[in-house]
Amino acid sequence: MALSPLNQRRWRNFTANRRAYWSLIIFSILFVITLFAELVANDKPIMVQYRGDYFFPIVQFYPETAFGGDFETEAVYHDAEVACLIESGGIEACFDDPEGILAQIQDGTYAQDGFVQGWALWPLIPYSYDTPVDRPGAAPLAPSAQNWLGTDDTKRDVVARVIYGFRLSIFFAIIVTTLSSLIGIFAGAIQGFFGGKTDLFLQRFIEIWGAVPSLYVIIIMFAILGRSFWLLVFLSVLFGWIGLVGVVRAEFLRARNLEYVRAARALGVSDRVIMFRHMLPNAMVATLTMLPFIVTGTIGALASLDFLGFGLPSSAPSLGELTLQAKQNLQAPWLGFTAFFTFAIMLALLVFIFEGVRDAFDPRKTFK
Repeated sequence: MALSPLNQRRWRNFTANRRAYWSLIIFSILFVITLFAELVANDKPIMVQYRGDYFFPIVQFYPETAFGGDFETEAVYHDAEVACLIESGGIEACFDDPEGILAQIQDGTYAQDGFVQGWALWPLIPYSYDTPVDRPGAAPLAPSAQNWLGTDDTKRDVVARVIYGFRLSIFFAIIVTTLSSLIGIFAGAIQGFFGGKTDLFLQRFIEIWGAVPSLYVIIIMFAILGRSFWLLVFLSVLFGWIGLVGVVRAEFLRARNLEYVRAARALGVSDRVIMFRHMLPNAMVATLTMLPFIVTGTIGALASLDFLGFGLPSSAPSLGELTLQAKQNLQAPWLGFTAFFTFAIMLALLVFIFEGVRDAFDPRKTFK
């Protein structure tokens, strides 16, 4: 589908900002990787071949008995006995000496009539965000070939938690920013376009609502309803939509008396069309200028709440919780460095991208 001349000019303006363009490429690569986090970091194989049949543990539950084991519970694929059963085709010797049989299979020295060798295709990182790492020593464990960024204080792999935490933070920011922006833009447009008592009433309401201590409300609601992702999204949107109202209101107040608006009214164009088809595009530059602050502020708010213990459930992969662990374990500097560089890279890329988007929508910017 071909772009319109206006969108072509916007795309040229965006790509002319090399910092924004390369930030978009880098961020897209990172986001796609984290979008398929289950294929990158997981404590279950992507695919298993056992006795000629194929299994997909990352998307389906398989009991241990499916691979010749004794239990109806889900197979623990890291367990030496389960690995031996899969690779040997389910021979009974795996119950007696699984590690020895595995070593012989890997060396090619094991042979038995009717032997059907199986295999398991593992993700690059064989741990999920909540998988305990089986390594000797006191947690947190230092980086090694097994755990590239070490483990946290409960022996969970830090790389896996960063991958899942990055995705969770971006999804949270996208949802909250989108909903907050829609509400804020609509409220600001109503205020600026109609003015008068409508503007006065909404402005007083916003002043009162903005004075409500949002952190206390979040703490109280979590104490009553329990912590959850969607409840935090709802509360964040409830207090976050105010950020864009003032900017949009000012742009609409400035544009409401311009000649093209008066002409549209004289021609009988409806208020809705004038507001959102003619006036809103002219207010987009100021609106987009505020979006980086909203996005980064949302990510920072999530991290702050997790750091204070009032954010997502403790079972969720949280970058804020990783920051708290860095504070509590100063003898493990890899936790602090990981948290710092993750936030720094994420927020810097987002700010650079939105800077390019702002320039692309600015009618005064032209491609050279």
